[in-house]
Amino acid sequence: MSATDRGGKSAKRPAPDSELVDIARYVVDGEINSAEAYETARYCLMDTLACGMLALQYPACTKLLGPLVPEAQMPNGARVPGTPYRLDPVQAAFNIGAMVRWLDFNDTWLAAEWGHPSDNLGGILAVADYLSRKRIAEGRRPLAMRDVLTAMIKAHEIQGVIALENAFNRVGLDHVMLVRVATTAVVAGMLGGSREDVTNALSHAFIDGSALRTYRHAPNTGSRKSWAAGDATARGVRLALIALTGEMGYPTALSAEFWGFNDVLFRGNRLKLEQAYGSYVMENILFKLSYPAEFHAQTAVEAAMALHDQVRDRLDEVQKVVIETQEAGVRIIDKVGPLDNPADRDHCIQYMVAVPLIFGRLTADDYEDAVAADPRIDALRDRMEVVENTQFTRDYFDPDKRAIGNAVQVFFNDGSKTERVEVQYPIGHRRRRKEGIPVLVDKFQRALATRFAPRQLSAIKAACSDQAGLEAMPVNDFTDLWGL
Repeated sequence: MSATDRGGKSAKRPAPDSELVDIARYVVDGEINSAEAYETARYCLMDTLACGMLALQYPACTKLLGPLVPEAQMPNGARVPGTPYRLDPVQAAFNIGAMVRWLDFNDTWLAAEWGHPSDNLGGILAVADYLSRKRIAEGRRPLAMRDVLTAMIKAHEIQGVIALENAFNRVGLDHVMLVRVATTAVVAGMLGGSREDVTNALSHAFIDGSALRTYRHAPNTGSRKSWAAGDATARGVRLALIALTGEMGYPTALSAEFWGFNDVLFRGNRLKLEQAYGSYVMENILFKLSYPAEFHAQTAVEAAMALHDQVRDRLDEVQKVVIETQEAGVRIIDKVGPLDNPADRDHCIQYMVAVPLIFGRLTADDYEDAVAADPRIDALRDRMEVVENTQFTRDYFDPDKRAIGNAVQVFFNDGSKTERVEVQYPIGHRRRRKEGIPVLVDKFQRALATRFAPRQLSAIKAACSDQAGLEAMPVNDFTDLWGL
């Protein structure tokens, strides 16, 4: 029977899907009592904005920034850090989101689905700044940065908990859908929405469906993957603003037979949500600290760096390079043949291993055409074998480990070989926080030095270094520190 032949359906609106209600309850009523989550959120804020400052060095990114229509700025609008732009919150969210994601250097969450929860900062910071300036104009108190950190924790949690058991990539959908969902929810809450308002807004976020992943994969890999999250977080702000006008929602946006998200896009499956919303995701978030590389390859890059001294003078003697990775790494970033652009290269595990083996480094510039033209890179890629290590895959899914293991070994024509270097946990992992935080702070300082004079840099650093002081700071005062 076709959909148009189905008769006798009740028009009575049912209760909202439980998935929507649970998120709305968490956003409106959930309390965060974890000091670790707030401290990690502060470091996440620093790291995320550092990634944005680094991206501002690349014209491919900056050409997309600014108002949607030239000269359409708001005198009292939301600031876009590191730029002179003051924009409406929707376009500001796009700007910030595109900046922080551009270099594939911001935080990561790996589970059945993967993604980058700090992408939500685009919407969160833009709306917090907009609301703060609006409140001041009305004679009211602005939001404090603790409100921003709370929204970050909740957005991380919503995106990450949904990702734990639900592989949208398995049905061809892109993870930025979860950015739109999480941003919609927390921004609706920031705007003063009730549970009903947040539920309605979320229904629209799911009705929007999802972007396709084709722009992340050969043969279509391209730069849209660098601004897709900005687009998603901006859309989340737009949907929240629409819902807060009192616009109606759609209670069974997920579960409606034939017409709902589950049947249309998720192959008839319901979302699996086996963990309550709290602060787990922020506490366990993975930072990209040393290398701007797709996260499934982070430990492969560390292993390759360890082998650089043994290989750099013997490149012509290499018989093969064996890379052991997780199943997800094989599926996503195992690429052979020509790589056409930087977006293609930073999602190729062979490229991300070849560069450190040859040069002893991996930076954003190493994905550009000038470096990629070095014939040694493709010559080495041609001699690489990428295989799944099933133990790495099991440890990847183990909730007590959340490892991202890779191993690299180089074999030479004369029968000799390097040691097999295995790295289970990247430096940005929770298990390596003590080691990783100084690297994060150094990344932050170096990134800001590309954009700001020493006095301004020192003021930003001082604000970000004091947990209590940052939490109490008005949002507009914080964003003013980042203006040009």
